[in-house]
Amino acid sequence: MFNFTTRPEITGNFGVVTSTHWIASAVGMSILEKGGNAFDAAVATGFTLQVVEPHLNGPGGEVPIIFSKNNQPPKVICGQGVAPQKATIDYYKNLGLNVVPGSGLLAAVVPGAFDAWMLLLLNYGSMKLNEVLEPAISISQKGYPLVPNIINTIKSVKDLFLEDWKSSAEIYLPNGKLPNIGDFFSNRKMGETYQKIINASSFLSNREKQIEKAREIWKSGFVAESIHNFCKNNHFIDTSDRKHKGLLDGNDLANWQAYEEKPRSFKYKNYEVFKTDVWGQGPSFLQQLAILDNFDLSKFNEDTSEFVHIVTEATKLAFADREAFYGDPNFVNVPIDHLLSREYNVERAKLINQKASLEVRPGHIEGFGGPVIVRKKGETEESNSKYDIGEPTVAKFDDLSTNSDGQTSGDTTHFDIIDQWGNMVAATPSGGWLQSSPIIPELGFCLSNRAQMFWLDDRSPASLAPKKRPRTTLSPSFAFKNDKPYMVFWNTWWRSTRSMVFTFFSTSRSLWFKFTRGY
Repeated sequence: MFNFTTRPEITGNFGVVTSTHWIASAVGMSILEKGGNAFDAAVATGFTLQVVEPHLNGPGGEVPIIFSKNNQPPKVICGQGVAPQKATIDYYKNLGLNVVPGSGLLAAVVPGAFDAWMLLLLNYGSMKLNEVLEPAISISQKGYPLVPNIINTIKSVKDLFLEDWKSSAEIYLPNGKLPNIGDFFSNRKMGETYQKIINASSFLSNREKQIEKAREIWKSGFVAESIHNFCKNNHFIDTSDRKHKGLLDGNDLANWQAYEEKPRSFKYKNYEVFKTDVWGQGPSFLQQLAILDNFDLSKFNEDTSEFVHIVTEATKLAFADREAFYGDPNFVNVPIDHLLSREYNVERAKLINQKASLEVRPGHIEGFGGPVIVRKKGETEESNSKYDIGEPTVAKFDDLSTNSDGQTSGDTTHFDIIDQWGNMVAATPSGGWLQSSPIIPELGFCLSNRAQMFWLDDRSPASLAPKKRPRTTLSPSFAFKNDKPYMVFWNTWWRSTRSMVFTFFSTSRSLWFKFTRGY
């Protein structure tokens, strides 16, 4: 009997780059072939993804990065920007809103991806700014082929672009027409923005000063100025079907920067898995492992109903705790040590029986946690706006789907890179999607709508507050095996913001089964 697969195991001793787009993967490998390390390749890959997957991420978005240098303990770079200083619950309530709009300028947070890439390049890379930006600039100028879901996304917001977001229409609807699948498409203005940053920093004597200059330009130079003026002087339609201006301003950009921090981890059999802190949903995966550690999964085949049931129920429990307790740890005291403790998860595991739970069941921890937010009809129900296609991870399209049932789920970007020296990087760039908010004409990109993940209810640990990070779903992963760096990968569960239905997703199903079964 032969075991055929379209995803064969690839081995080598030079380096590996895998991403959600073949052009980005090729760019990352080209950097390795030029002598760059995994961190140089990561930056070049990240900027390239902004160009070739604009429906999934962009310069105005965010990125969590988890990495290890030369077999050292992993670190995290937080590239998740914060809410504007003027963004208060009362401000939105006074506008008659009970949720943050899912698109438009009111949903914008500080764009964090650029500074995160610069911090990685500065502290761990070896190449110059122009060397890692050149591929993205070249592709943005010369063009790239459009994949079907870019067309799907543009079509879904075509009316909005033509009626109100006219700066977006100028780029994504050339001559007012929908581009065709396979067309070579360019966003020259985005490339010009990056070239302008390079030109303004290239006169400095070394790579470190050039990178720092680029960070300064982004935070307080022409980029910040353009963002400030665009949010202040414009009103655009969002998913509330009303026009609003933005709250983001130059001071918000000037007062924020990406930073390094320690990851969270959990030891499962002979593996140790590392994730971001509780400003993201990564620790939910760790808690799921902590729950599953109470079951002997080795006696089940991974395609059996018993195996799927246990994993699914563990996921529900971990995500219920996420909803009840997780938030930006700079604002919320999250009992994460307790949530990941073996004692706590012994009790959580006892809730799993042969029957599927239809309830949200967070644990009780004395002195912690507010109520799980219950969405009331007419208050936080799904938007009925004709301009709302949802996040890319949950979006559905009507008639351009490649699926036979006429619907398709969205996605986001991710890449993993390992070089010949053992440096390893996993990153999940997202936000700043072309459908997030209108294009800023001088820059060629739009802002993130990540603030839609805040609650306008101060009982929630994920409630909106100035300078607070939204509780992101982005979740890169790192694993040790037998106390040595073993794997960078992507796993996440996408939870619909409209319901408490959970779906488990992993880019490598077999890797997940190896973890849970302890192979």
